[in-house]
Amino acid sequence: MRILHVEGGRHLYGGAFQVLHLIRGLHARDHANLLACPRGCDLGAAAAPCAQVSGLPMHGDADVLLVPRLLRLIRSTGPDLVHLHSRIGADVMGGIAGRLTGVPVVHTRRVDNPEAAWLVRLKYRLHDRVIAISQEIGRVLTAGGLPADKLRVVRSAVDWQRYARPGDRAAAARRLGIPADGPWIAVVAQLIERKGHRFLLRALPALVAAHPDLRVIFFGQGPLAANLAQEARALGVAEQVTLAGFRSDLDELLPCVDLLVHPALIEGLGVSLLQAASAGVPIIASRAGGIPEAVRDGENGVLVTPGDPAALGASIAALLANPERRRALGAAGQALMAREFSIDAMVEGNLAVYRELLDEAGRHF
Repeated sequence: MRILHVEGGRHLYGGAFQVLHLIRGLHARDHANLLACPRGCDLGAAAAPCAQVSGLPMHGDADVLLVPRLLRLIRSTGPDLVHLHSRIGADVMGGIAGRLTGVPVVHTRRVDNPEAAWLVRLKYRLHDRVIAISQEIGRVLTAGGLPADKLRVVRSAVDWQRYARPGDRAAAARRLGIPADGPWIAVVAQLIERKGHRFLLRALPALVAAHPDLRVIFFGQGPLAANLAQEARALGVAEQVTLAGFRSDLDELLPCVDLLVHPALIEGLGVSLLQAASAGVPIIASRAGGIPEAVRDGENGVLVTPGDPAALGASIAALLANPERRRALGAAGQALMAREFSIDAMVEGNLAVYRELLDEAGRHF
């Protein structure tokens, strides 16, 4: 089977990392991968051993010239199907290119924000199947008008064994430039409004009063970096907050963390939640979007009302005071990841959608 993957993200995290997992898994199963991605992007470099990579100009949702670029690529490479992984223009422009060439089109939806009913009706006509990465995203799509017979759910995955190993706290502290003692709380998310970092900052003064050696580490990059640093100073907790930026060594850092907090207002599923659970880290997260599918309340973490700093702070304080419960939640998280979120399960789920679609077209693999 020859699959053309289209991904418009430039950085190797979130959805792009899921594409890399899928490409590697398909390659291991002797399927041929073609990848269209922005020129010089991190995904293209990482996927090169497992895919024929075509770096293209990709300029976002209004880039109508992406249609002829993809048309030429489809006609020259002859894929059996096209899998669109990114919004960033690929969902619409890639769908049009697929329709014009008669190649079956699959689109993966990774976010849970509702779309206007008229847009759902128009856009998803371009796709033969729509894969949601969580049940909640699927619910949002069908509520917006997506025909249920087009929808399939295949959850995101994590290489859980990569994270399930002991951490070296002293080495991690040196890398991050923070003291090794005291509890560490991490947030792993883009520094954007919907990830809710500000709610944790507002909960911090009371937590720091009880735990003066507390450290909060924001892993990720984004436009709110300066604003978050300023808010931390205004709240008097700047000494306790570290903006660590994007890190490629999270598999070594996360096992050293005592607690992961994810106060997002909107979230499709949350790859960072899967990574933290794999590392045996207990989680406190918002009851929003697909988060409850990754964080089972009372099993591997605690869910709180979105946008409520008081509830968030109270839950953090309770877990910081109870190391035994933290250990139990962390162990249960590792078991959950191995059971339900493995890369093999994700790859086989996508393959099942491909085969179903090609069987309908009279092509069997």
